[in-house]
Amino acid sequence: MIELEGVPELVDPVMVAAFEGWNDAGDAASTAVAHLDKVWKGEVFAALDAEDYYDFQVNRPTVWLDGGVRKITWPTTRLSVIRVGGEKPRDLVLVRGIEPSMRWRSFCNELLGFAHELGVELVVILGALLGDTPHTRPVPISGTTSDPDLARRMDLEETKYEGPTGIVGILQEACTHAGVPAVSLWAAVPHYVSQPPNPKATLALLNRLEDLIDLRIPLGELPEDARAWQLGVDQLAAEDSEVAEYVQTLEEARDTAELPEASGEAIAREFERYLRRRDGGGQAGGHAGDGGDGAPYLREGPADRTRPPKPQRPGTDDEGGTAGGGSEDSPEE
Repeated sequence: MIELEGVPELVDPVMVAAFEGWNDAGDAASTAVAHLDKVWKGEVFAALDAEDYYDFQVNRPTVWLDGGVRKITWPTTRLSVIRVGGEKPRDLVLVRGIEPSMRWRSFCNELLGFAHELGVELVVILGALLGDTPHTRPVPISGTTSDPDLARRMDLEETKYEGPTGIVGILQEACTHAGVPAVSLWAAVPHYVSQPPNPKATLALLNRLEDLIDLRIPLGELPEDARAWQLGVDQLAAEDSEVAEYVQTLEEARDTAELPEASGEAIAREFERYLRRRDGGGQAGGHAGDGGDGAPYLREGPADRTRPPKPQRPGTDDEGGTAGGGSEDSPEE
């Protein structure tokens, strides 16, 4: 039995999870959860035992100095809680870690134990995959669920994916079997510029999450980081005529495919988001620049504003293999 000390009773809690590794192309999903933790100053209340789930030859611990004393940080998954006030308060339980190396069923059961004890009403799992999508267009976000009723109520796709899966797919199915409503949000990252960070994909995931749970998320400098990222990739792509031509081909294919969907629904969704931000969205909380540095285990997100790496030539293999090389048309779960 899980015993939680010091965690207050939560209001309509939603669990938001992301895992570094195969399901996290461009670190877009894990950076989104790190952003939530930073802007709302999440408080870590639990960490899973690293010995149970990680191969330390694959995910090695790190050694660091604290006032001259050597300490070790072990790879694990941590849970933190965020209290969001305002007229429509809603609390968040953040789950951020590394995709486990083993015992996935036990891993999911332990997370579901926390969800049960905290009264979580919805689990949202963020992921990012590699796709044939141009960096110059809005990032495609796919929202999927295994629950047909939930798909109808929340305007999501009922997953039809078959094939290899990661911890995102396993956790979603575990939630379904446990009777916990679960949704996966997937961002498609251009395969020719897959190296992290990708603030544009992170921003798109947060915007979709905002719509899904009806909660205004302070974005801070993330929109500016996304514009700077796209400008940097534009400049690098322009230096290689072959890459520039390939990007143009992707743009034409994307524009042709989405032409029938340039309808009032997408426009209305953007307008609703604009109104929610203008009116403050009924919740308190500052912007990203107002927050502290967050917990020491969190990696800095895209705010470092590093120059994007040179886009890979079409047809070359991507190093690292994050997200398994899927496409935006077939997210895992």
